[in-house]
Amino acid sequence: MHNLILVRHGQSFWNKEKRFTGWADIGLTEGGKEEAELAGQLIKKLNIEFHAYFTSKLKRAINSLEIILKILNKQKVEVFKAFELNERHYGSLTSLNKDSTVKKYGKKQVQIWRRSFDIPPPPMDDQHPYKKKINSNIRTESLKDTFERVMPYYKKKIEPLILSKKNILIVFHGNSCRSLLKKIFNISDEKIIQLEIPTGNPLLIRFEENLKVQDYKYLDIKRSKKIIFNV
Repeated sequence: MHNLILVRHGQSFWNKEKRFTGWADIGLTEGGKEEAELAGQLIKKLNIEFHAYFTSKLKRAINSLEIILKILNKQKVEVFKAFELNERHYGSLTSLNKDSTVKKYGKKQVQIWRRSFDIPPPPMDDQHPYKKKINSNIRTESLKDTFERVMPYYKKKIEPLILSKKNILIVFHGNSCRSLLKKIFNISDEKIIQLEIPTGNPLLIRFEENLKVQDYKYLDIKRSKKIIFNV
């Protein structure tokens, strides 16, 4: 039996303020830290020996993993940090309040930017207040774009470990997690946009020999979300 545990980071300040975060490097609220602590406690109860730990380059995910590792008494382990596991880049929407954006552009348009599979928000221009802080040639991303950077990294760095019966812990973001679940559960482009990822709630996926999913569950049942399949 080989295990993969996926955790969306705990609540960030911009999650709480309902702002588009994307690649902006925003820290955890006290509530977010508590969510990470609970995630660590739930994972600890499984008594799984992990062989590798992965996270993004953004501190809300890194700090969530650090909190979990402290509870697991694994502070000195090697952690692999990759921008490929970053949240989706929200382009010019970065830092904007979601409710205010709906008032400005309309609910339908914002829903297209947020939930369509292959339509990105308007790109971040050089005058955007977060352009220099993010400093990337990437200016915006659709969920499809996010999927297309997450999957090569997963195929190269993580999937071979699972095939060799290693136990893996990944702490990352709503859309990078959504991208990975799309592949693991073979969710269609149309269905994936309906999938919600709760913060700080570990998702345990157990695989058979051929990477077929044997079973899966959220460890915090009260805060679980349904995995949406094509059928």
